[in-house]
Amino acid sequence: MSPFMRRGIPVVVSAPSGTGKTTLCHRVIKTFGGAEFSVSYTTRAPRGHERNGSSYHFVSETHFDELIASGAMLEWAPVFAHRYGTGRDWVYERLNTGVDVLFDIDVQGGMQIKKALGEALLVFVLPPSMQELEHRLRGRGTDTEEQLQIRLGKARDEIARSKDYDVLIVNDTLDIAVHELGSLLVADRLKHVDRDALIAQVLGS
Repeated sequence: MSPFMRRGIPVVVSAPSGTGKTTLCHRVIKTFGGAEFSVSYTTRAPRGHERNGSSYHFVSETHFDELIASGAMLEWAPVFAHRYGTGRDWVYERLNTGVDVLFDIDVQGGMQIKKALGEALLVFVLPPSMQELEHRLRGRGTDTEEQLQIRLGKARDEIARSKDYDVLIVNDTLDIAVHELGSLLVADRLKHVDRDALIAQVLGS
């Protein structure tokens, strides 16, 4: 069956920092195929091995303002003193060619994507517990104690809002979480197939 017999599915994946959603999304794309990762714009500086254009589009505050003013942003939101956003044209181009697009964004952005793209599937990834989340964040060694507590506070707020999402997945064992998210993607693909085109193809063969 051709992937172009349906429109791509926008899939929002949100989670508190340290839950492993980025790794989860990349594993799902590699394992199940037919999907691409939306690369967000951000005003923060690169960290570690992050590369411009693949990890994020790193832009200045002025450039970010210009993107908003021109209507180029599908969604954007402030997060921890910086701004993050999703480019509109690339997303529509990929969806219109039958490619699923995964958005690794926070709850604010997720709600904006849902409003802009009503057919979006919203998935919230939960840590096994707040204690495990704190352990993972401390293990990264990238935050001061004050920053860590801010992240944990934001995590509690985001988890409280997860009831607005379509599906909740607990990322305790990564392989299981990959299977669960990938299965959701496959199920949604089957629902969104162009049935008339598929039937016509079968009957005409």
